[in-house]
Amino acid sequence: MIEAFEILFTASFWVAAIRIASPLIFATMGELICERAGVLNLGIEGIMVAGAFAGWLTVYLGGDLWFGVAAAALAGAAFGLLHGTLTVPLGLSQHVVGIGITLLATSLTYFTYRIVLPEVTSPPRIEPFQPLPVPMLSEIPLVGPALFNQTPLTYFAFATVAIVAWVLYRTPLGLAVRAAGENPSAVEAQGMSVTAIRMGAVMAGSALMAIGGAFLTMSAFNSFFFEMINGRGWICIALVVFGSWRPGKALLGAVLFAAFDAYQVRLQQITGGAVPYQLFLMMPFVLSILALVVMSRRAAYPKALMIPYQKGER
Repeated sequence: MIEAFEILFTASFWVAAIRIASPLIFATMGELICERAGVLNLGIEGIMVAGAFAGWLTVYLGGDLWFGVAAAALAGAAFGLLHGTLTVPLGLSQHVVGIGITLLATSLTYFTYRIVLPEVTSPPRIEPFQPLPVPMLSEIPLVGPALFNQTPLTYFAFATVAIVAWVLYRTPLGLAVRAAGENPSAVEAQGMSVTAIRMGAVMAGSALMAIGGAFLTMSAFNSFFFEMINGRGWICIALVVFGSWRPGKALLGAVLFAAFDAYQVRLQQITGGAVPYQLFLMMPFVLSILALVVMSRRAAYPKALMIPYQKGER
C-alpha cells in the first residue's frame, strides 16, 4: 500500500504522465475548436490514425521531423475539409459523417501502408524527436524532469493550449468562432460567413488531431502500427466535455487521464500478476467516466452544437 502511494512522488511517473497526455492535448484542443464552432467531429479517431501514418511515412521516406509534423497536419486538414463540406454547407448528420471519416481515414491509411510497404512484416523504425532539456529548469526535483525534459512536441502541445485559449478569448477570430457555436444568426448579422468560420475551425481542429496522432509515431514511439491510437480519439471527445469546452480545464482533464494510465501500469508491476491486468487497464477509463459524470452536470455546452445552419435562417 505504501509503495502504491509512493508512486505519485516519483519523477518517472510524472514524466510518463506528461508524455501520455501530450497526444491527448493536441487532439482535445482540435476537438474543442470544432465544437466551439458548432461541429461535433467524430472523425477524430481516424484522423489521428491518418496523422500518425502521414508523419511517420514522411520521415521514413527521408523528410525532416518537423516536415513530418506539417505533413500530418495537412493530412488532418484534408479530412477536416471533407468533414466540414459534408456537415456545414450540405448539413448532413455530424454523427454519421464523423463515423464515416473515421472508417475512411483508417481504411485509407491501411491501404496506403500496404501499397507503400507490401512485403514488410514488422514496422520500420525512424529516428524520433529526442528529449530537449531546458537548462536549469530541468534540474528542479520532480517537476523539472516532468515538464522541462520532454521532446519538442510536448512543449508544442502545452503551447497549443495557450495559443488556443488566447485566440478564443482574446481575438476577434475567437469571438467569431464562439459565436458560430452559440448564435450563428448573430454572426451572419455582422456580415460574416458562418460556413467559412465553421469550415475553417473544422480544418484547423482536424490538423491538431492529426498532430496528436503524429506525436505517437514521431515522439512517443519510433514506428507505426494500426492499434496505436487505441481509442484515444474517443477519450478526447470526453475530455472536451470534462473541460466544459475550455482549454485550461481540458488540459487538466488530459493530464488527469494520463496520470491514471501511467499509474495503472505501475500498479501492475507492484502486484506482480496477483490481480488480473484487465482490471488495471480499465481503471483510467472508469475513473475518467466518473469524473466526466461529475463535471458534465454543470457544463454549459455551445448552444448551436450539432445544429446545421443555412444562410438566412433565424
